[in-house]
Amino acid sequence: MRRKKDSTEKADSLNNAKDTAVSTGLVGDTVTVAPAIVVTADDAKFAVDAANGGMAEVDLGALAKNKATNAGVKDFAAMMVADHSKANDELKALAQKLNITLPATINDEVIKIKEDLSKKSAAEFDKAYVSAMVTDHKKDVKMFEDAAKNNKSEDLKAFAAKTLPTLKHHLETIQKIEDRIK
Repeated sequence: MRRKKDSTEKADSLNNAKDTAVSTGLVGDTVTVAPAIVVTADDAKFAVDAANGGMAEVDLGALAKNKATNAGVKDFAAMMVADHSKANDELKALAQKLNITLPATINDEVIKIKEDLSKKSAAEFDKAYVSAMVTDHKKDVKMFEDAAKNNKSEDLKAFAAKTLPTLKHHLETIQKIEDRIK
């Protein structure tokens, strides 16, 4: 049986189809069902990955606000919901302008992380959430640094550069929390 694509995979497929329509000259042809994206496939992939990551931070942050026992973890979770909701809104507006399809929901990998975290006891939850946030923010900082330097779209490059200091602050904050709760 074929596995159903998650929202991130669907967004990537749609963006690839739009990119192919441009590169094959099918824009305007009745075969093309959506306008072409105005960025490279790599730039569209960054937008999709950033959107998925942002939605993950909001969903996991909401879970942590309710389930965490450590006050620092709860405060960090609230910061995740606020900061990433704002960045997600900015990215959605930018994606609409650039005709990039973003995922509507978190992907299967994040759903699994959320389910695993949900099953943890209160004592285990804080450490597991903090560990996940350290790992995720290290990955995010690298992805946004790369995008700020290498994206072809000036709009996406500017978004990455603007968001990067916030992500670095998140990483520093969660690493300090991790050191305190070990």
